[in-house]
Amino acid sequence: MTEHNYANHLINETSPYLLQHAHNPVDWYPWSEEALQTAKERDTPILLSIGYSSCHWCHVMERESFENQKIAKLMNENFTCIKVDREERPDLDDIYMNAVQAMTGSGGWPMTVFLTPDLKPFYAGTYFPPMDMYGKPGFVSVLLAISKIFRENRDKVESNSAQVTSVMQDMFEFKMSEESLSAGVLDNLYRQSVSIYDPDYGGFGNAPKFPQPTLLSFLMRHWMRKGESHALEMAENSLKKMANGGIYDHLGGGFHRYSVDERWFAPHFEKMLYDNALLSRVYLEAYQITGSGLCRRIAEETLDYAIREMYRPHGGFYSAQDADSEGEEGKYYVWGLDEIKAILNENADIFARYYGMTKEGNFEHGKNILHVTDSEQGVNNIIQECKKMLFEHREKRVKPGLDDKILTSWNALMISSMAFGYQVTGNKQYLDVASQTAEFILTELSKDGKLLRTYRNGTGKLNAYAEDYAFFISSLIDLYETTFDFKWLKEGIRLNSIFISEFWDDDKGGFFYTGKSHELLIVRPKSSHDGAIPSANSVAAMNLLRLAKLTGKYELREKAETIFKLFLDQINQAPMGFAQMLCAYDFYLGNVKEIVIIGKRKDSGTEKAIRIIYERYIPNRVLVFHEPDDEKDIEDEIPLLKERIKQEAQTIVYICEDNTCKSPIKNMDELNKAL
Repeated sequence: MTEHNYANHLINETSPYLLQHAHNPVDWYPWSEEALQTAKERDTPILLSIGYSSCHWCHVMERESFENQKIAKLMNENFTCIKVDREERPDLDDIYMNAVQAMTGSGGWPMTVFLTPDLKPFYAGTYFPPMDMYGKPGFVSVLLAISKIFRENRDKVESNSAQVTSVMQDMFEFKMSEESLSAGVLDNLYRQSVSIYDPDYGGFGNAPKFPQPTLLSFLMRHWMRKGESHALEMAENSLKKMANGGIYDHLGGGFHRYSVDERWFAPHFEKMLYDNALLSRVYLEAYQITGSGLCRRIAEETLDYAIREMYRPHGGFYSAQDADSEGEEGKYYVWGLDEIKAILNENADIFARYYGMTKEGNFEHGKNILHVTDSEQGVNNIIQECKKMLFEHREKRVKPGLDDKILTSWNALMISSMAFGYQVTGNKQYLDVASQTAEFILTELSKDGKLLRTYRNGTGKLNAYAEDYAFFISSLIDLYETTFDFKWLKEGIRLNSIFISEFWDDDKGGFFYTGKSHELLIVRPKSSHDGAIPSANSVAAMNLLRLAKLTGKYELREKAETIFKLFLDQINQAPMGFAQMLCAYDFYLGNVKEIVIIGKRKDSGTEKAIRIIYERYIPNRVLVFHEPDDEKDIEDEIPLLKERIKQEAQTIVYICEDNTCKSPIKNMDELNKAL
């Protein structure tokens, strides 16, 4: 006897999301040659369902439709059903999400796309209720209609799918702009940010409201470049309002995915690794500029959360925590006032007032979401003690589900943030986990010198995508500038060569999403827009510029310039979609500090020089350190060191900017002034 009545073709997968569906009565296949061949042999349409493990509505559609035996029978008889984890296969997600948006005008997950056996989409949607309701056609109605039209009007299906595919191919066609590159595009993004900024609650646009860390990072750069105080005010206010809102986990640290309202009050409760990597970094940048204790605390609590909840011992971060626990969204995070009083006793009223709790509840079912409403003076110690007590109590609850697969690109974002966290705070634990995770990727998520995409339960698999290479190369440069161990930079340079060879478009420029050795799909996309995570081309452009400075190979800078020109027309049309690329463009335009430190690593003067540099907000810099008695051939790898390695007892700092070098600095007060 087994606990399950069914087992389908997903049973041997490693993705937690696919395994969630492995016992559905639906005869699911993973995306595979077997599945695609089956569709051709049966001559059935493909029902492609794409989602991810922490997606609330994916769970709902599974409960309502995919666990329903009658609906499953209808699916099995009329379709070849393929289930895809969008986090494992972002290429398929990107391609078919464009199809959904082209056909319906919107998109989201769960994504439901109907394809011909040759993979061309002809009908699509997102969540479907099982029967007609909410003003939506029911899933049963859709299945019957699609099956009928495929059998009885095949010519119309083929014609429609050809039109949709043609539109999709056009979407991924980019032409080099004839416009010259100038600082005007940076001003355009700033002006658009101002136009949709919410002065009351911070952030940009209306509900639902997303944190947009790359845009906040851009605004701080813009403040630095132009001295525009409002740019910094928008970033500061947004960071403060998010930190005080319900989108932030006030007990355990870390951010939820987004807020369903404009006030950052009610979150969608899933926690994603990439959000917390990007947000912790932008809070640290704000701390460097303003010295805000709030920004530093939020950054440290977020990094600490990632280590406590998401870190695999000896290297690697898990992907996400679910929004649901015990089948209810947010249950793990919300509180009844009576519950609080029973735990906190005489301090309950102070805590409830501070976090906006009421007897009736400020959320569903009489429960409360913690959000700071009353920053009462003189109660900080009480609040901290209460938070500790409630956190310990919460630890006894049933935790949200954990998606414990390890993705190269998301891990790379967290490596960068942990390394930066060490630079800013000096917390050695951050550097340790960053280094261990980089080692883990180089050993367990690599094969024949190339990167893999995903790892779980001892198995690394799937060829890496452009974002995996771009983000990991960036993290290796960051690790070098944190540890000054040349092995990290050497690996970054090696992988960048592979990245260019496998992904660069020799005809039109830019990086494709997939490498040359990847399977052929109906289109070969290039990622350009910066969304929840930056695009591969945006991060790659910054890598190319940094590596050009570090290695002296200015053909890398020319490739970055090609990327900017390739997407410039799009940037001019919709600058809000390119915040990270415009951060790289800001670097490209100049004012980059090339900083070289020569000295003994454990010397107090060297330590002080490094600490001074780390404490400053210098977004556009490259940093090199060398001990005079180290290997000498490093000068060939890093030309910035040429003729600067001298056997002197004293620490020396060299700073060059815009092709002009300052006098060598030996006094730390002079270094402060020079920066």
